[in-house]
Amino acid sequence: MASEFGFMRRRSSVYQQRRLSFQYENNSWSAPPSGTVYGGVSVLFADDGSVTVAVAIRDVTYLLEFVQQHLKPKKDQSLSSAIADFVLDQLRQFSEKHMEKFMGLAMPQHLAQSCPDFCSRLWAELDILPLVLPEESRREEDDKFTFGLPDSMTWKVRGTDEQAESMGRKLFGPENIPLLQVGFLGLVEVDTAFHVRLTNLNDFRKTVTPKTWNAVQHYATDLKERKVKIAFFSATPQGGGVALMRHALMRFSHSLGTDISWYVPKPRPGVFRVTKTNHNILQGVSHIDERLIEENWRQVCDWINENAKRYWLVPGGPLQHPSQGGADVVIVDDPQMPALIPIAKRMAPDRPVIFRCHLHIRSDLISQPGTPQEEAWKRIWKTIKSADIYISHPIRTFVPHNVPQEKVGYMPASTDWLDGLNKHMRDWDVAFYGRVFNSLCRNSGMPTIDYPKVHDKQPPKLLICGHGSVDDPDGSVIYDAVVTHIEENLPHLADQICIARLGASDQLLNALLSKAKVALQLSTHEGFEVKVSEAIHKGVPVIVTRAGGIPLQVTDKENGFLVDVGDTDSVAQHLYDLCTDDELYDRMSRFALKNVCDEVSTVGNALNWLYLASKLSKFEEVKPNGRWINDMARNEAGQPYTEGESKLKRVIDPEKMG
Repeated sequence: MASEFGFMRRRSSVYQQRRLSFQYENNSWSAPPSGTVYGGVSVLFADDGSVTVAVAIRDVTYLLEFVQQHLKPKKDQSLSSAIADFVLDQLRQFSEKHMEKFMGLAMPQHLAQSCPDFCSRLWAELDILPLVLPEESRREEDDKFTFGLPDSMTWKVRGTDEQAESMGRKLFGPENIPLLQVGFLGLVEVDTAFHVRLTNLNDFRKTVTPKTWNAVQHYATDLKERKVKIAFFSATPQGGGVALMRHALMRFSHSLGTDISWYVPKPRPGVFRVTKTNHNILQGVSHIDERLIEENWRQVCDWINENAKRYWLVPGGPLQHPSQGGADVVIVDDPQMPALIPIAKRMAPDRPVIFRCHLHIRSDLISQPGTPQEEAWKRIWKTIKSADIYISHPIRTFVPHNVPQEKVGYMPASTDWLDGLNKHMRDWDVAFYGRVFNSLCRNSGMPTIDYPKVHDKQPPKLLICGHGSVDDPDGSVIYDAVVTHIEENLPHLADQICIARLGASDQLLNALLSKAKVALQLSTHEGFEVKVSEAIHKGVPVIVTRAGGIPLQVTDKENGFLVDVGDTDSVAQHLYDLCTDDELYDRMSRFALKNVCDEVSTVGNALNWLYLASKLSKFEEVKPNGRWINDMARNEAGQPYTEGESKLKRVIDPEKMG
C-alpha cells in the first residue's frame, strides 16, 4: 500500500549497514547494540468510513521519518484492524531496514479507544510500549499524572503530521523505560499512571481456564457494585518479587474495574539495612551475632508511624476510617511494615486487615527460647497479631507456632504471563536484549553469551543473574562474594561463568531465560521463587532443590528434577543428561509447556485477594484454618477444581525438603 507522502531519514552509513546486516539477520547477540527510536501516531477519521493515518519516527533529538496514508478497510476487515495492521507493518519495516529498535509509540486517547486491540498488539507483537495520552491539558496541581497533550483547540488545528511528531516526543526516561511514578500519598502509579497500556481484559482472560476466570468475575462484580476500596502497602515500588506481583495486580485490576490501590513509604536511610538483617535473622541465614535489638525495631516503627501520619492518615488517606474516605480492606504485603497494622486497626477497629509474609521463616528456631529468631519474632508479632488473616507461602513450617491456625491461609507467589518477564518475543527483539546484555558484560569484565552459536562447538556457559529489589543492601555484597569465590577457587572455569546484576528491564531477563537450555534454582532457603514457574512456562526444564515452596511447582522427572540441598553430584548428572539426551529434553520441554497452573498467574493471584476482600468487607467470617485461599475462593464461587485440572501440589513432605 503506497504512502501518500513522506521524507527519508538522514542516510545511514552504507559501510555500517553492510557490516552489521549479516549479524542482525541471524539475530546474533555478538553484534553491537541496536540504536533505539520512538514513534508517534495520529489519525483523522472521515465521514465516509476512511481514515488518514500519520506515523512519525524520531530518536531522542530529531524527527527521522514521517509517513502518512489514507486507508479504507478491505472487505471483511474492520477499520481498527486496518489502522493497526498499517502501523505495525510500517514500524516492522523500519526496524528491519535500519536495524533500530522501537522502544515506544505514543498515541492520542481517542485512537486507543477506537482501536481497542492496538496497544496490546504493539506490546505483544513488536515489544513496543504503547503510551496513551489525553487530548486535554492537565492542571499542575492535579494529584495524578501532570502531563498530557495541548488543549483541544491547539490539538485540532495541527496537521496529522504535527500531531504524530508531538506524540513521538513524550515520556521515555533513562534506559528507554518509562519513569517509575510514585505520586501523592505514596501511591504507586503503575504503568505511568496507566498511560502505558500493555494489555486489555481479554488478554488476561486468555491466560487462565474458564473456571478461574468465572470465579474472578464473581467476586469482582460484587466489589464493583458495592464500591469496595482495597489498599496494599509494601516497602518498595520496583524490583523484587513483591513489587513485580503488585505491578501486575494493579494492571489487571485497572482493566477489571476494581478499586485497588498500592502505597509505598518514603525511604529513610538505614531502615532497609535493619529490615534486611531482620529478614536474614528470621530465615536463619544471618551472622550468629546479629539480633533485632529494641533500638533498631523502634527505628523501623518510627519510620512507619512517620509515613502514616504524613501521608496515609491525612483527610481522605487510605488509613482513615472508610466513612472518611479510607480503604475498606487493608493489606500489609511486606514483613518490613507490620507496624502499620495497629494503626489501621486503631483508625477503624472493625476494618479487615490482612498480613502477608513471603519469607521462609524458620519456625523451628523461633520455637527455641533465646535464639535471635525467637527474639525478632516476639517483637514483630506484637504488631502482627491484631491482623484478621495471616497469609503465608504454602508451607506449614513457615508459620510460627503462636500464629492462630484459624487465621492462617496459604497463597503462592505469582507472575504475569503478559508482562515483559514472560511474554513471547520474536527472535529479532530477543536478539536486541541479548546484545544489550553482552554490552553490560563487556563493561563489567564478564564473558559474553555468544548466542546462537552451535553448542556442540563450545561448552555450555553458566549464567548467574537476576534483578533484585531497589532497596536490597545485600545485592552488591553477594555479587562480590560470588565473583571472589570464582576467581580464587575456580579460576580455570572463570571464562565459562558469567555473573551479572541486571537493571530494571524485564525483557532482558526474559531473553536470557527464553534462550537458556536449562534453568537452575539451587536455593538453600527459599520462600517460593516463582522464577521456577516462569522457566517451566517457557518450556525450559529445571533442576531445583527441595527448599521452601520450590518443589510445589515441579513434577519430578516430568518438567524437571528435584534434588536435595547440597547434592551437587545429582545436579551435574541431570545437567549432563539434559544436554546429551535430546529425547529426554524434548519430552520435559513439552510437558512443561502443557502443564502451567493458574495459581501462579496474575489472574489466579488476583482471585485470592478479590475473594478475601469480598467476604471480609461484608464482615463475613473467614477462617482459612491452614487451607489454600485459592481453593476457598473457587469453591465459594461454585467453580471447584475437577480431576485432571492442572494445579500446584497441595501437600509437601517437609522431611524431604533438604
